[in-house]
Amino acid sequence: MKISIALQTDKSAAEYIALAQLIDHYDFDTVSVYCDAPFHPSFSPLLLMAPHIKRARLGAAAIPPSRIHPIDIAAQTALLSQVAQGQGGVYIGLARGAWLADHGIPESSIQHIREAVEVIKYLLLGATGGYQGEIYRLAPHVRAPYPLPTSPIPILIGSWGRKLCALAGEIADEVKVGGSANPNMIPVIRAYIAEGGARDVGIVMGAVTVVDEDRDRARAAARRSVALYLPVVAPLDPTIHVDPDLINRLQMLVESNDLENAARLISDDLLDCFAFAGNPHDLIRQAESLFAAGASRIEFGTPHGLTSAHGIHLIGKQVIPALNLALKR
Repeated sequence: MKISIALQTDKSAAEYIALAQLIDHYDFDTVSVYCDAPFHPSFSPLLLMAPHIKRARLGAAAIPPSRIHPIDIAAQTALLSQVAQGQGGVYIGLARGAWLADHGIPESSIQHIREAVEVIKYLLLGATGGYQGEIYRLAPHVRAPYPLPTSPIPILIGSWGRKLCALAGEIADEVKVGGSANPNMIPVIRAYIAEGGARDVGIVMGAVTVVDEDRDRARAAARRSVALYLPVVAPLDPTIHVDPDLINRLQMLVESNDLENAARLISDDLLDCFAFAGNPHDLIRQAESLFAAGASRIEFGTPHGLTSAHGIHLIGKQVIPALNLALKR
């Protein structure tokens, strides 16, 4: 059972450092940052945070190869692995990406993901001889010209889809279902992964998180955050039915920046499927149900609380110890 925390890359340099120092007070297994356009790409925030995180593993969840080329992902990962202080080292997260078309970036295909992993591994293992794929190519003389990691770097693939999860069953160490807190998705993803092989691939469930002593305020804030991405992720969950008219209404309200009215359309049941929201006891209950369903890791996502620092404090001080105690029973 592992608990991680993820940050949006919309902060100042000082804020990244301060949050890293706060996070390091608590027993988080992993610290992830997003790679959503048009926010900061993942590696600059990770490099700022790395010197201040002594416990946790670091990584991006997750990078579209169409936004950052695999040779750059490999090079930046090699540098990050030298700076990272945490005992868990670093990991690489890849995904097809969302909202990319709004910024003139093509979505990465499944073949992009497969070849990106192959190129990254080629470079980080110090291979020579070149690489010839359908999308990416390296000349025979190309090799990594920088210091290499001393051990293999785990690969995470972010996906809700059958084909990409099957690919993860072949080549990845974890699958992250981004934007879901629904335990019923776990057996679905497990079956998808199994189509790609019998390897032991962990399932990470991560979503918007808002925790506060004031449960009602936390859930109201979570509704506003969830409204932004619910039109994207709700149709991906085959275990629930969300009225297409509701999705269309949410999308129109979000595009007009009317988050208050969008939030009012999100029921309690729907919120619990797509966010961790409420007081610490609510998060503990949600996490326990996800672990019972087979999740290997839970990732509490931005904005964490009514303020990020207070949310991180509550998760670290109350949620993680309670879950660790439950595991020992």
